[in-house]
Amino acid sequence: MATDIVMPQLGESIAEGTVIKWLIPTGGMVEKDQPLLEVETEKVALDIPSPATGVLREVLVQEGVTVPVGTLLARLEHEPMEAVMSRVGGVGVRTRCAASAGEAHYSPAVKQVARDYAVDLSDVTGTGQGGRITKKDVIDAAAKRSTSGQTQPTSPTPATEEERLVPLTPMRTTIAERMLLSRRTSAHVATFFEADCSGIEQFRAGRALTYLPFVVSAVTQALKAVPIVNACWREQGIVIKKALHIGIAVAIEDGLLVPVIRHADRKGLTQIAEEVADLAQRARSKRLAPGEVLDGTFTITNHGGFGSLFSTPIINQPQTAILGVGAVQKRAVVIHDAIAIRPMCYLSLSFDHRIIDGATADRFMGIVKHHLETSNWDTWL
Repeated sequence: MATDIVMPQLGESIAEGTVIKWLIPTGGMVEKDQPLLEVETEKVALDIPSPATGVLREVLVQEGVTVPVGTLLARLEHEPMEAVMSRVGGVGVRTRCAASAGEAHYSPAVKQVARDYAVDLSDVTGTGQGGRITKKDVIDAAAKRSTSGQTQPTSPTPATEEERLVPLTPMRTTIAERMLLSRRTSAHVATFFEADCSGIEQFRAGRALTYLPFVVSAVTQALKAVPIVNACWREQGIVIKKALHIGIAVAIEDGLLVPVIRHADRKGLTQIAEEVADLAQRARSKRLAPGEVLDGTFTITNHGGFGSLFSTPIINQPQTAILGVGAVQKRAVVIHDAIAIRPMCYLSLSFDHRIIDGATADRFMGIVKHHLETSNWDTWL
């Protein structure tokens, strides 16, 4: 008996995924729950475990190919099972019925890109499996349209002996598309504050805590006080989210992932620190569950971990704002008309001016600063 391995549903809004690498060769033996292949979507890259023990008898989708959710990827030969499905993070996915003859099916991502570039999908030729239209097809169609007035489109210049061409990975392509989409969608504005981290530094002495859990805690308090920052834009109005799900930007080898600390306002410093470390480690090893990158309502990017002082990060759509945290450095500051040395940190907030104004953003940042500088952290453990 054989089990069908299908492209799993890796999030509510995800309609397609890319096979990055088969971890078991055709004809190879695989144990149940052993990583079978690596899949990447707009939101996550992770290893897919085998649903059963058996032999990978047939691979139907090769590496580098993007296919819709439910597409048959491979067949695993093994003992009879009660159900045929691929399981990821407890989510069972069965093969979808094919669209009826003449009915065009476009993924939400493709339709969004088509709207952004004002492209009529009926005029686009698909290069995906079965003639399916991909996001790249839409972008290519828009590029051809923009050069249609020229006698001959400009060909890309090949790399010379003094250059090295690095092919775009699916993740890098997705990041590029999402960043451009965010800049086109939101009215980006940035504001900067500086925080004195003396109290945090004293509290951290002898404790295995980084600065990030303190920032997460301060952000949750500010979001409670200024809930409009924990919102998103819709054509019908501004939707304020009641839950505080804080995304933490994690740099990985070939891109960026944003796992989410759910209900961060209900957690103490120790638990936040443990979750941040766990999520970051599993993001880098591509072992995040699909639900761990979904539903974020506000994002923090700790660019200071690499020594950066200032940043104007791009908003993680469809959120309202993103906080950048610079490196903590000892600097000379004036306190009560005297010069003192203090561990200082620059904070930046990129926000959507459609949703909040500068005064609201500054009030939010003032609360973050106040919480970082004056909190009795013993009560937040």
